[in-house]
Amino acid sequence: MAHKQSDDDKSLLGSIFGRDKDRDKPDFSNVRGGSRSTEASVGGKPDFSNVQSGVRSTEDITGGSGGTGERSYTVESGDTLSHIAKAHYGKAGKWRAIFEANRDQIDDPDRIFPGQVLKIPAVDLDGDGDLD
Repeated sequence: MAHKQSDDDKSLLGSIFGRDKDRDKPDFSNVRGGSRSTEASVGGKPDFSNVQSGVRSTEDITGGSGGTGERSYTVESGDTLSHIAKAHYGKAGKWRAIFEANRDQIDDPDRIFPGQVLKIPAVDLDGDGDLD
């Protein structure tokens, strides 16, 4: 047996499918929005106890320098201790500091060779007694 649609059914179906003649726009007045966190509340303050930080450098540090600022330099063809000192300290005359720091591998300051890895010690450049 077939079911005959009543006027109430037609009105209800019309409003569901947007065919209600009395309305031009859908009614969203009963729609609610909002969000909640599933995280436990920590009293309103963020917890940064697990944050870690660090610093990295690409500068070579020779072992055993103990944080003295000592660096290393690999000698290239044509280098002299004066040129290396000028490049690292801004003063060619500081070549002796490099020579003294590398006495274990340099006997003559005029004889350094490409591929040698030299220690470049921190030195007092401005005469204030502190290593620069």
